[in-house]
Amino acid sequence: MGAMLSALIRESFIPPATRFHASDIPDMSEKVVLVTGANAGIGKETARVLLTKNAKVYIACRDKAKGEAAIRELKDSTGKEAILLQLNLANLKSVKAAAEEFLSKEPLLNVLFNNAGVMNPPVEMLTDDGYDLQFGTNVVGHFYFTKLVMPRLLAAAATSSDGTARVVNTSSNGHWMGSLDYNTFRDSSIRRKKNAWLLYGQSKTGNIVFSAELARRYGGQGIVSTALNPGGIKTELSRHSSSFAQVLVNMFFHDVSYGALTQLYAGTIAEGAKLNGKYLIPWARMGNPRADTQDPQQGMELWNWLEEQVKDVYLCALSITLILYSHTSRELSQATGL
Repeated sequence: MGAMLSALIRESFIPPATRFHASDIPDMSEKVVLVTGANAGIGKETARVLLTKNAKVYIACRDKAKGEAAIRELKDSTGKEAILLQLNLANLKSVKAAAEEFLSKEPLLNVLFNNAGVMNPPVEMLTDDGYDLQFGTNVVGHFYFTKLVMPRLLAAAATSSDGTARVVNTSSNGHWMGSLDYNTFRDSSIRRKKNAWLLYGQSKTGNIVFSAELARRYGGQGIVSTALNPGGIKTELSRHSSSFAQVLVNMFFHDVSYGALTQLYAGTIAEGAKLNGKYLIPWARMGNPRADTQDPQQGMELWNWLEEQVKDVYLCALSITLILYSHTSRELSQATGL
């Protein structure tokens, strides 16, 4: 409990002054970068900075109109144009379609920022595939997208000057609030009795466990996987919180420009090539997550579970299509008497 309270206070409210600034980022010309959830908040700020450093930036988000608005805003502020990739992390078929679109366009992916997330929605909310909305979006969707674009990350690592490609996973010090409970990943009576904040903490734990396991599995092939707490930041992420909580956020949390610093450090700086498997805290410093998140056994178990969830996405989609076609054909026959 003491370690949790210390981390929550120190990392959210009173982190040391930053020694890393956006101006320290090297030129990113010819680098391809993809940021999930980049239509708002920390993701949009991350995309903005990367555009000023000449990266080719893909903005991956669910809402096409919001994504296009963000691209226009970024063009106005940077003079550079990002590329929209429509991605709904709460729908595995959408994840597959988005990944396939990206694969058709780019031979390389130098940096993947798994930045998107949902926090503290009503507990009744689920993904389109029946997962807890927070775990399904924050963990399952990002796992599947990372898995699908891995060939481009590996290709980038093989051709880059430092021999790496980066996967940066945005977690939170909220991970101190929730351990993994497999009975709550999908909807269940057990899950519905859980507090939404505990389910959020569980999803942020999942981000770190996934990141550490990704580091173990792919570090030898040049993939540098990091997880991080971006800090207490004023963003739309708190929209499901109470009015009182939002007042506290506006009073004590930091500007979004700070929120992008730690993940930009992990994704762009030369020293970042040595950060595989590490956990970072505000602002761009090494930190220590809850100890069990680094357990290889837990990492293997979560990875295997995630693999099971996504292995039949195509077959499931085909089955649903056939079922819908069968129902439509039967209804048409009944209506026409044919």
